[in-house]
Amino acid sequence: MREPIYFEGKRRHFAGEGASVNPWLGKRILIVGMARSGIAAAKLLCREGAVVTVSDQKPESAFGDQLSELKSLPITFRMGEDGLDALTGQDLLLISPGVPIDAPIVLAAKEKNIPVTGELETAARIARGTLVAVTGTNGKTTTVSLLGAMFREAGKRCFVAGNIGYPLSAAAMDAKCGDVLVAEVSSFQLETTEKFHPLSAAVLNVTEDHLNRHGTMEVYTGLKRHIFDAQDANDFAVLNYDDAACRDMAKGLKGKVLFFSRLSEVKEGAFVRDGQMIARMNGEERPVCRVDEIYIPGPHNLENAMAAALMALSRGVPVPVVRHALRTFQGVEHRIEFVRELAGVRYINDSKGTNVDSTLKAIQSMTAPTAIILGGYDKHVSFRALAEEIKKTSLIRHCVLIGATADQIADALRAAGVTEIYRAATLEEAVNTCKDLMKDGGTVLFSPACASFDMFSDYEARGRIFKEIVNGLTA
Repeated sequence: MREPIYFEGKRRHFAGEGASVNPWLGKRILIVGMARSGIAAAKLLCREGAVVTVSDQKPESAFGDQLSELKSLPITFRMGEDGLDALTGQDLLLISPGVPIDAPIVLAAKEKNIPVTGELETAARIARGTLVAVTGTNGKTTTVSLLGAMFREAGKRCFVAGNIGYPLSAAAMDAKCGDVLVAEVSSFQLETTEKFHPLSAAVLNVTEDHLNRHGTMEVYTGLKRHIFDAQDANDFAVLNYDDAACRDMAKGLKGKVLFFSRLSEVKEGAFVRDGQMIARMNGEERPVCRVDEIYIPGPHNLENAMAAALMALSRGVPVPVVRHALRTFQGVEHRIEFVRELAGVRYINDSKGTNVDSTLKAIQSMTAPTAIILGGYDKHVSFRALAEEIKKTSLIRHCVLIGATADQIADALRAAGVTEIYRAATLEEAVNTCKDLMKDGGTVLFSPACASFDMFSDYEARGRIFKEIVNGLTA
């Protein structure tokens, strides 16, 4: 198994680039955006000998003690600024995923002929070990977490990083030759990649999301496909055959394409036959696991499991190890996560339902009468399909709406013929409303179908607060 990046004394080798002296030594780099990825990138680049300046529109006081680790490093701070004045004399601008590519700082850098990159690209160039990556609208966190479990059970030291909340730059600080880096990758991160080169990469699905940033589905889909652009004939591209946008991505790829499908047999990849997941690679069929043995439930998780299995098998993980991981992996926090049962009502935390398609999958997993909490930050997407699914299913009895999109969702629900619509000013009020509505038993599902930024810092904080509210309820 070839390593994409490795060290040899003081000389650095990058995949496909040959040997070079440390390219970061003495390079003047401005990092804009001091969220987790920006902080991790600053630490990593300081270690590599770069001359680092950090900037964020928020003042230093807004970060509490989050920047304390950077204080002992030779870093220049330009906090509470837009970064434009700090551009002069820089060799490189590194932006965090939250900074769009049409931001004033990016446009100014391009006018000055200063290259622009992102944290993911930089970390991947520096990190040692085997790099694999997963993107898609939904299922990324579950898939990379399951894939990480497969590598660890195979005896590999594995870092699951990227968009999952643990920056790839942080993993790059510790990763060594022989380790595996499993990266969850977002479309925001792919905007700034150029030579990002995962040896195995997957696109799980593509549905409407982030159009407030990317504008059109064509742009969004193109960004997802971009994960494969640096691959060569030795690499693997894993794609969802049942998703038309993913299936079309196979055209013109340099890597070896492996499809996965719940609905039909594929020539190369993973499929279901007689209740068994089958992997067919290089013309050889291998039974992997019975579908009913996979611990995480639902058709969407079967797709995630097939993608993870193909990724692991493509990197040499034995079938018995993959099988064991599929049978024992229990899922991830905030994704259709059981919180508690109280007075005959089950409370489910699906805060990671940040778009319509993700919430549709959560709805389709329900098996009892359900009250659903919907709403959040506006990403300029349509809620029509969500409303129609709620009308069609007999299990969603009540819809409680919160957040900036509450009016839009209410309009879509009424247009679809849904009448049981309630409003709540806070998440706590929404939970208590659901508790009152479900006195006869059933399920309360928190799956907002929206991002969290109107009311919470991120979906994780939103999910934790939901769980705190639920665990504080009394019968």
